[in-house]
Amino acid sequence: MEVATIGLDISKHVFHIHSVDGQGQVAGRQRLRRGEIVSFFSSLAPCLVGIEACATAHHWAREIRQFGHDVRLIPPAYVKPYVRRGAKNDAADAAAICEAVTRPNMRFVPIKSGENQGFLMLHRAR
Repeated sequence: MEVATIGLDISKHVFHIHSVDGQGQVAGRQRLRRGEIVSFFSSLAPCLVGIEACATAHHWAREIRQFGHDVRLIPPAYVKPYVRRGAKNDAADAAAICEAVTRPNMRFVPIKSGENQGFLMLHRAR
């Protein structure tokens, strides 16, 4: 089954992946450790990857983009309406990110370079 879209919920140690094929059917759900992410995305054909925007999301977006994937960062406020009721866990968040990234009117956060993030960190420290 060819994966067309992936929702990636990132955390400190364990990442949750929700993948969907071209027809919108669930292709898989996985739970990966931090060290397994790069090898997972390097083995996949290029696809659309959605990540909820946060400080480390920019790092992972740069890493995943190196393998030809179209990575988009979504503000958390825009992901929240897609989370199923009563499901407050990382797997449900990954499914909501996967759903939100395919919406035509969704607004995305530009991916910051490492230099830009460093500059902003220094600016905040002042």
